[in-house]
Amino acid sequence: MNTTTRISTAGRSVGRGWRAFARGERRLSSWLASKGMPMAGVAVLLWVVKLVTLGLLFYVAFWLALLLLLGVAAAWMADNSARKDDRWAQQDELRNGEAGFGLYSSTGQRIDPHDPNDPFDD
Repeated sequence: MNTTTRISTAGRSVGRGWRAFARGERRLSSWLASKGMPMAGVAVLLWVVKLVTLGLLFYVAFWLALLLLLGVAAAWMADNSARKDDRWAQQDELRNGEAGFGLYSSTGQRIDPHDPNDPFDD
C-alpha cells in the first residue's frame, strides 16, 4: 500500500500552480507577440512585472515585520515598566516598632490609626 503524505500532496499542488503560471505566461507572451510587440519587449515587460510584484511582496513583508517588532517591543516595555516600580519601591510593613505593633512606613513612622494613650496598644 502506497500512501501519499501531506508533503507530497502539497508539492504536487505547488508544481501544478507553477505549471499553470508558466502556461499563462507563455499564453500572454504569444498574445502580445501576435499583437505586434517584439519578443525582446515581451520578455522585458514580463520581467518588469515579475520584479515589481516581488518588490511589492518585499514591501508588504517589511512593514509586517516592522509591525511585529514594534508589538514585541511594546509588550517588552510594558512588562518591564510594571516590574521596576514594584522592585525598587520601599514597602510598608507590619512590625513591632517604637509605638507598638502596627503598620510602619519605610522611614519608621507608624502610619495606621492608633491611640498612643491606649493601655491595650503595646
